[in-house]
Amino acid sequence: MNQIQKLLYDSLIKTSHVEGAALIKIKEGLAFASPPHFHLKPQEIQAIIGAFKTPPVIRREGINFREKTYKCIRADKNSIYAKCEEEGIVVVRTKSHILLAMYREGMYPSVCVEAAEKLGSYLREKEM
Repeated sequence: MNQIQKLLYDSLIKTSHVEGAALIKIKEGLAFASPPHFHLKPQEIQAIIGAFKTPPVIRREGINFREKTYKCIRADKNSIYAKCEEEGIVVVRTKSHILLAMYREGMYPSVCVEAAEKLGSYLREKEM
């Protein structure tokens, strides 16, 4: 496990309310994921990056991710929250990265949001 995977694991997965997480480098379109079985396809990465370019459209139409349409709960320049049935995604943007956290049925969305936003704030501070 590399340093980024360890950070994602310790900050998000260990809460038991984040099923999978990834840190995406915006410029390169590359993702570092944790846990090891959590992988993002290139089109999924591009969908997440593109979501921040059009928050009003995402709020209205939702976001297509992993062959599902997630209904938008919140979308602004820093965060997108969306859900599809009993699972959801929390996406937090920093200057050069996008943090993605996913939760599933039986997990508390509020804990996922809090953990992702806290890690996003930490990453924003480190980028300055």
